Amino acid sequence: MPKKTWTSARIRETFLKYFVEHGHKLMPSSSLVPHNDPTVFLTTAGMQQMVPFFLGLETPPAVRMTSSQKCFRTVDIDEVGDARHLTFFEMLGNFSVGDYFKEGAITFAWELLTKVYGLDPARLHPTVYPTDDEAVQLWEKIAGIPADQITRLPDNWWDRGPTTPGPCGPDSEIYYDRGEKYSCGRDTCAPGCDCDRYLEIWNLVFMQFNQDSQGNKEPLQKKNIDTGMGLERLSMILQHKETVFETDLFLPIINTFAQIAGTTYGKDPKADTSLRVIADHGRALVFLAGDGVLPSNEGRGYIFRRVLRRAVRHGKLLGLDRPFLADAADTVIELMQGHYPELKANRDRIVDVLTLEERKFGQTLSMGLRLLDEHLSALARTGQRELPGEVAFTLYDSHGFPLELTLEVAQEHGISVDEAGFKAAMERQRAQSKSKNGLAVEREDELWQQLTATIPPTRFTGYTTTTGQSRVLALVAESQQQEMIAAPQTAQAPLEPTGAPLMAVILDETPFYAESGGQVGDHGVLRSPTGTFQVIDTQRPAGGLIVHLGQMTDGYLKVGSEVTAQVDEARRDDTRRNHSATHLLHRALKDLLGESVVQQGSLVEPNRLRFDFNHPRPLSDQEIATIDQTVNEWIRRNFPVNTVLMPLDEAKRSGAMALFGEKYPDPVRVVSMGTSKELCGGTHVASTGQIGVYVTTQEVSSAAGIRRIEALTGKAAEDYLMSRKHLVDTLASRLQTSPDTLEQRVAQLTAELNAARKELERVQRESLRDEAGQLAQRAIPVRGNSVVAACVTAPSAEALLEMSDRIRERLDRAVILLATRTAEGGATFVVTVSPELTARGLHAGKIAQSVAERLGGKGGGRPESARGGSRSAEHLETVVADVPHIVEAQLQAPTGKAR
Repeated sequence: MPKKTWTSARIRETFLKYFVEHGHKLMPSSSLVPHNDPTVFLTTAGMQQMVPFFLGLETPPAVRMTSSQKCFRTVDIDEVGDARHLTFFEMLGNFSVGDYFKEGAITFAWELLTKVYGLDPARLHPTVYPTDDEAVQLWEKIAGIPADQITRLPDNWWDRGPTTPGPCGPDSEIYYDRGEKYSCGRDTCAPGCDCDRYLEIWNLVFMQFNQDSQGNKEPLQKKNIDTGMGLERLSMILQHKETVFETDLFLPIINTFAQIAGTTYGKDPKADTSLRVIADHGRALVFLAGDGVLPSNEGRGYIFRRVLRRAVRHGKLLGLDRPFLADAADTVIELMQGHYPELKANRDRIVDVLTLEERKFGQTLSMGLRLLDEHLSALARTGQRELPGEVAFTLYDSHGFPLELTLEVAQEHGISVDEAGFKAAMERQRAQSKSKNGLAVEREDELWQQLTATIPPTRFTGYTTTTGQSRVLALVAESQQQEMIAAPQTAQAPLEPTGAPLMAVILDETPFYAESGGQVGDHGVLRSPTGTFQVIDTQRPAGGLIVHLGQMTDGYLKVGSEVTAQVDEARRDDTRRNHSATHLLHRALKDLLGESVVQQGSLVEPNRLRFDFNHPRPLSDQEIATIDQTVNEWIRRNFPVNTVLMPLDEAKRSGAMALFGEKYPDPVRVVSMGTSKELCGGTHVASTGQIGVYVTTQEVSSAAGIRRIEALTGKAAEDYLMSRKHLVDTLASRLQTSPDTLEQRVAQLTAELNAARKELERVQRESLRDEAGQLAQRAIPVRGNSVVAACVTAPSAEALLEMSDRIRERLDRAVILLATRTAEGGATFVVTVSPELTARGLHAGKIAQSVAERLGGKGGGRPESARGGSRSAEHLETVVADVPHIVEAQLQAPTGKAR
């Protein structure tokens, strides 16, 4: 019977099918951008989307689940290029929420590996946490592995960090023995050794504790299972490859890059390492861009930038001096689109982002490498072996050259980097931004998580009303829960937006909209018989909590108080006008520019709206006018705004636009107006006519490949248009014309002004010619040559050059320096030297340099013509008067040529 051919696609499909057949619900991969998880920048494990289920914060769709999750980690980025380390990888996982535990997890894993994938049981070696005797007994019972052959490792413990809150517990890792030839040869070589013999392929995590920010652990009410197996490593084993890079997940990508670089994989070990690095990084960047991550200088955007820069440098080592990452994007998309169709859908955006960022960094890389090489060469000449941290920070801060590349390049030269010095320089710069209003992020998160666990979710009633009766469930002041708050109590709460001491009120139900989806939170007031609470922001920090932030203005509130919640209705009306207008704007942009236009972000405030979208170029004035005309036509047609609640899958099938990166509830609200149809949880007008009027005020670049429109609606738009009308009327009055003929009047005055300027320039030139003649007559003879050095009044360096030409027409063999004071209090000057004298050794650039040094400025240029200047003109006349001596000294210098 022929052996099965294990393609990576088949390996993935087999895993998921196995667990579906064993009662698991197939879950789609979540985005690389984590939803509601501020503890990490990117999704690092399949269990990340399961955390709310493990903690009991949300109800899981099933107690058994399975997925193939996109994951991204940079902890081993310096190891990428070896046999098994990657930044982006797929994690095959099965999960149990309070259903099966250790015995079920081990049984599933053993059966799938040995009976389905057909791996040799003798090559599989489990490891356990040192005190986990239960796992040892289960491995012996299920797999028949004697206890003395099961390795106990202290590292077999899983958490998200020693003080990161969340579920945790012991784990059992399954290692695959690749054979003696991969061994380090030590007697102690065993599972857990850092050589290539024993390869970890599957980790079974027994989630039985919840850890707080102090590292304290409490047993979970329900024990859970989280497992993760790298698709790439399993493919390497089943396809019998030396490294993950020879599998069908990577080899086509490597071959594409090798073809671009004009080389062959396997030909040169050093080149092979670079090919593996850019294959991994290139694939990772395609997925990051596909999930909406854009390069920036912080957060996940910096991770994107860091990975791209490392890939570009390895491309440079292969001789690639032009952008190349986008060329291989189609190879990645073709390989992966079967399981990740969003890659094909977002192909144009992916290519645009990669191309723009790579092109931008190419210039930075060349400059940074040149400067770094200069520093490293200087250190080598003096025998020093460490690059100062201040130098590394200057390269980073002033030239955009990342520390990671500095470390890598320095290491290749055998030189270390003072990382402590770099961090100290960085800390000095960031000292002011370290605090977050006196409350650490970890403590803030823990507070809201505690509240989520003790009180029910807040019911939002604000779609149909802006007022309502409610009851206080929780109060926060002075960074902790309170039974009562009162005015004028000094308090400080999380999510503080203004720097003022705030308190937080949580109700059982509220008409206040919490900031979400680009729409800002509501303002308003909470009134009770005992006091008044002014709401200045509304947020949703965790789970289903809606938090009202503000201050007690009089009296007090206590837990259990009955309150009347009143939203600032005028502010809400202005906000929803702008929100509905963003939907019309989105539709109008798609109609005008094409369906590839996708919202990249938005801000909906009461006084304005901001809308970011992908587009490679600025919009023309005519395109902006068309957008405004289209939106206002839809407003005048007064389309009804319909909202329907429907299942998420049905909503997507209906053609409703789902904004990229948003996580929608199920069921979801579908908002329709005219031809616009979007998934949206925000508040909207009842009909488009309530928007009143729409006007675009600005269209600018927001980021590489991202455009931003800012606009106004309603009263704000009216005020804007009235202010423009007032401006036109005022200008027309001052220019003694009517608004209808203002453009012609401005054109007439502009023509008159240009004519006057030309006449003034003519007069100035005549004056300069007259003065040039006088200066030529006062030329100073120096060793048989003429020297003119003078301070004059001239509008620019160009005027000085013209005047210098006029003097030179009157003199043979002349050196001319003309200087003038600038409006800013500095000095600028020009130097010209006759060709006959440049042939004899005189150099205008050297004269300019000498004069500039005496003025405290800079100067230089060619032998026959040069310029210079300084910020101060304090000694200008003295220095100019000394120019004949400078010329004479140059004529006498050994490098000069005697008459």
